[in-house]
Amino acid sequence: MSGGVDSSVAAYLCTINHKTCRGATMLLYLNEALGISSRHPCCSRENILDAKAVCDLLGIEHEVLNYMQDFEDKVIKKFVNVYESGGTPNPCIDCNRHMKFDAMLRHAESLGLEKIATGHYARIERTPSGRYLLRKAIDSSRDQSYVLYTLTQEQLAHTEFPLGGMKKSDVRDLAESRRFMNARKHDSQDICFVPDGDYGGFIEAYTGKRYHSGKFVDTSGRVLGTHKGIIHYTAGQRRGLGVAGKSRLYVSEIDGASNTITLASEDEAGLYARGVVVRDVNMIAFDVMPENLRVCVKTRYRQKEIACVVNQSGSDELVIEFAERQRVPAVGQAAVIYGGEYVLAGGTIAWRI
Repeated sequence: MSGGVDSSVAAYLCTINHKTCRGATMLLYLNEALGISSRHPCCSRENILDAKAVCDLLGIEHEVLNYMQDFEDKVIKKFVNVYESGGTPNPCIDCNRHMKFDAMLRHAESLGLEKIATGHYARIERTPSGRYLLRKAIDSSRDQSYVLYTLTQEQLAHTEFPLGGMKKSDVRDLAESRRFMNARKHDSQDICFVPDGDYGGFIEAYTGKRYHSGKFVDTSGRVLGTHKGIIHYTAGQRRGLGVAGKSRLYVSEIDGASNTITLASEDEAGLYARGVVVRDVNMIAFDVMPENLRVCVKTRYRQKEIACVVNQSGSDELVIEFAERQRVPAVGQAAVIYGGEYVLAGGTIAWRI
């Protein structure tokens, strides 16, 4: 329970459907240590107290779980390392993988509890064969299935998403009817530990390093200008480059080894990819991916699904070929494969093809 309205309503619904419930808030970092306002929605005293207040209203126990070291080791450090190498990480996926559905689930099991429930907007279904499937939420504008693709069969079997069949407006109305103090609290929109969206600034402050400037080059290698350090850029970026051209320029490639960033215009082939190779794959709907599977994929959270053909290459690698070339999918981001409303599989983009 983060102290927000979604997890609070999820907790309320659990008290209706289950005999024994308890609330838990993960302490992932200290806001003050990262230079974040204490009023920021994650890991602040105010929000921990909001979560406890909801538990008091519901008549259930509340505890705070200190996962700060795990979060730093498995989420923040990876976030920094991927940016330093020229990639674009997704720490929300790593937090779900390592914190919510691993550490917290194991804690629940140690207490003799059967499941964990969160305020995510997604649904879980079980097939007649006993396989668990991950399905999109009813409210498509809130669907979070993309950031949940790492869930294993074991985790799906012991997880509930009480809000998956609800609209956000109904969640707020229900919270208001139960007199929850956070019924109209604003949602967090950014990465929790970088609330101002300045990823480069956070990395510099966290590491204490000075990241050297380097060359902006075009696709032929001609120098166009100087960048302020690769941690400040991501694939596909257009704004804030400080380089003038005859047409709009976008980041097409970031080379961490040479500290060079390649820029390309809208009409250049270098700005596009015909597919991606993904690693660290998690299969949900299959044990082995069928050959030449024609489905859809998302390579960014808010991206519209695009048609593709998927093939498995080795035990932990997928080759995804797009029906139409796509603008620079970012290395380090997730490619999540959908079959209609269901998440079939997903993995981390290793390189573009």
